[in-house]
Amino acid sequence: MTGRTGPNPDELVAIDVHTHAEVSEKGGASLSAELDRAAGAYFKAEHRHPTLPEIAAYYRERRMACVVFTVDAESATGTPPVPNEEIAEAALRNPDVIIPFAGVDPYKGKAAVRQIRRLVDEFGVRGFKFHPNIQAFHPNDRMAYPLYEAIEDAGAIAVFHTGQTGIGAGAPGGGGIRLKYSNPMDVDDVAADFPGMRIVLAHPSFPWQDEALAVATHKPQVYIDLSGWSPKYFPPRLIQYANSLLKDKVLFGSDYPLLSPDRWLADFADLPIKDEVRPKILKENAAALLGLTER
Repeated sequence: MTGRTGPNPDELVAIDVHTHAEVSEKGGASLSAELDRAAGAYFKAEHRHPTLPEIAAYYRERRMACVVFTVDAESATGTPPVPNEEIAEAALRNPDVIIPFAGVDPYKGKAAVRQIRRLVDEFGVRGFKFHPNIQAFHPNDRMAYPLYEAIEDAGAIAVFHTGQTGIGAGAPGGGGIRLKYSNPMDVDDVAADFPGMRIVLAHPSFPWQDEALAVATHKPQVYIDLSGWSPKYFPPRLIQYANSLLKDKVLFGSDYPLLSPDRWLADFADLPIKDEVRPKILKENAAALLGLTER
């Protein structure tokens, strides 16, 4: 996790820390058909299922790097994820643009712990994504603690979806997805119990935005990414903290392919972000978190 490999920040205009591999090149998808349709309708997304080579080309054309991951919620949904190895291998083929993260299922226990160690040791995976709503678990559930121990020991990063999710939105009963699992205060327990594990709270955390700001302000290893929302909808308090107390811990993320970086950046340009803070959010904070500046 030294950062000696991977994209060169000096050659990039931005680093998108939140993008999804939603389809495998072998044909599998990470969501059921019902949840996939609901997410596409919620976000009004057009090109919903880019392959990993297409993701690499898309970001290379824009002179951006991207963190790519899948969500492994197989235990809760019965749908196998896009293979983490496929993402990691795509990163090895496209080291100038793809930064490999992975999805792990907390219900898989010891098998998930072994998976974490192998993905870091053999593939150079830098972080792991959890989506408590889809995976149907509270982040502070002790069953997940062995996974966090492995992530902390590896020097990797843990990303937690927080707040409302577009997955299942509009489907009958929300597709069975429960919002209660995504309160950032659950992650506060994790941050307290694993002070050496860097954590990213993904998305503006509606309806718990103040909770997310409190956790990130209180716990030095906790960051916030701004993915999943157009910046024009960011609450004023989030903008205030991004400009001040959290200026070194707020990260650009789009949620591609659900939300394009083009749209996100266009709307971000209109926000009252200080000139000295803007490059931190777009690239510098992520480069430091990911170890890319240690060249």
